[in-house]
Amino acid sequence: MSYPQTEPPAPFVEKIVSVFRQHLDAIGTIELKKGLSSDAVLALLRNDLLLLGFVAEAGKRAAEKIARPVFFGENGVPSLRYEIDAFHSEWRCGLEIEAGRAWMGNAVYRDLIQALVMVEVDTLVLAVPNTYRYVTKEKNVISKDYENTVSIANALYGHSRMRLPYNLVVIGY
Repeated sequence: MSYPQTEPPAPFVEKIVSVFRQHLDAIGTIELKKGLSSDAVLALLRNDLLLLGFVAEAGKRAAEKIARPVFFGENGVPSLRYEIDAFHSEWRCGLEIEAGRAWMGNAVYRDLIQALVMVEVDTLVLAVPNTYRYVTKEKNVISKDYENTVSIANALYGHSRMRLPYNLVVIGY
């Protein structure tokens, strides 16, 4: 889904979606019994994202992470930065891949808010599991993370009280 729904998605969106489609057998949460971590999904997609021109997180050490500035301090040095999974400078596109905590851990909300203040992020691509399976009280439960995320996006982008300063693309995998 692409937002706002009154505008067509940017031409590069299909290229990003095709990367997820190419790897759907390995990352798709509808068919897998247990979904991958967001780090594992990013690791599988990383080379294809790099080929598109993204810089992408390579690991958990500080030097391997991608951070976008929020504020600049003295001498133009960023004084606050938020981490993002990947960024394409030409497209001004940030990419966040979430997994198990996408919905239940409120990562979707964090991503939406942080994108509001990241410098040069005009499009946020938010990739979430179609489903997240877990067990509670010995009962198998399926959370519909993609549907829930789209519901939030519909409310935010469809409401007349505000206009978010970036376009949003929600990808279910």
